[in-house]
Amino acid sequence: MRNPVFYTLLLSAMGLQSCMKPVADFAMSSEHAAAPATVDFVNQSKGATTFEWDFGDGANSVDSSASHRYTHAGKYDVTLVAKKGKKSDVMTKSVVIDPPSACLIEITTDYGVMTAQLFDDTPQHRDNFLKLAEEGFYDGLLFHRVISGFMIQGGDPNSKEAPKGDRLGSGGPGYTVPAEFNDSLVHVKGAIAAARMPDSVNPDKASSGSQFYIVQGSAVDERALDRLESRRGTKYTDEQRAEYYEFGGYPPLDGDYTVFGKVISGFDVIDKIATVAKDTRDRPLEDVRMTIKVIR
Repeated sequence: MRNPVFYTLLLSAMGLQSCMKPVADFAMSSEHAAAPATVDFVNQSKGATTFEWDFGDGANSVDSSASHRYTHAGKYDVTLVAKKGKKSDVMTKSVVIDPPSACLIEITTDYGVMTAQLFDDTPQHRDNFLKLAEEGFYDGLLFHRVISGFMIQGGDPNSKEAPKGDRLGSGGPGYTVPAEFNDSLVHVKGAIAAARMPDSVNPDKASSGSQFYIVQGSAVDERALDRLESRRGTKYTDEQRAEYYEFGGYPPLDGDYTVFGKVISGFDVIDKIATVAKDTRDRPLEDVRMTIKVIR
C-alpha cells in the first residue's frame, strides 16, 4: 500500500522545486591573463535549464559552460544569466587581460586565422607594419601569389579591387623600408618577411613598404644547410638547425630578405592557402582575402 504521508511530502517537495528560483554561478580558469588568452568558464548554476553568456567584448554564447578567447587588453565584465521558465538569476565577474608580452597581430583569412609575432629586432619593419595594420591598409587585400612548398604573398594595395586574372605584385604605399638583416632571424616555416624588388634594380635590398610573404617551405636536411654555409661562409646555430629540421622552411632566402615576424598559431592556414588552385602567374583562381588586426 502506498504511504499517503510519503506522497504528500513528495508532491510538496516537487512543488517547491518547481517554484525555486535558479541561482547563477560560475568559475573562471583565470581572472588575470596576457593577451591573447583563452579563458574557460565553468557553469556552477543551480536549478537552471538554459543559459546566456556575455563575455564583455561583444561575444555571446548559450552553451552551458563555455570558453572564450580575448585578443585585446582590458577589463571585461562577464555575465551569466541562468534561466528556468520565466525565472532567472544573474552573476557577473570580471576578467583582466593584460597587453601581450610581445608585439602580436592577427591575420584573418578565408581559410582561418593566424596569430603572429613581430620582432623587436627589426623595429623599422615592425613599426611600419603596425602603422599600416592599424590604418586598415591590409583589410580586404589578397594573398595574390602562392607557391606550394615555398610561400604565400600579399599586401599589394592594387589587389583590393583587382578583377580575376589581373597581374598583381607591383603595388605599394609609395615608399620602401631599409633592409634590416639579422643573422638570428631565418626562413623557417611561418616566418614573415618583406617582399622586395630584385637586386638588379634594388642593390640595397630595400623592402617593399607593404608587401610581405609567409613561408610554408618544405623539409630541410643537414646537407642542405651545410651547402648553404659553405657557399656563403656563414654558420647556422644549433637552435636554427633544430628549427629547420623540425619545421622545414626555405633557407636559400636567408640574408637576402628581411625576416620581421613569425606565425605562432594557425600553421594549417598557411598550408591551406599555399595549395589552392592558381593561374600561371601563381594567383589563386578564387580570391583569398585578409584582414589584419593588432593585438594590444
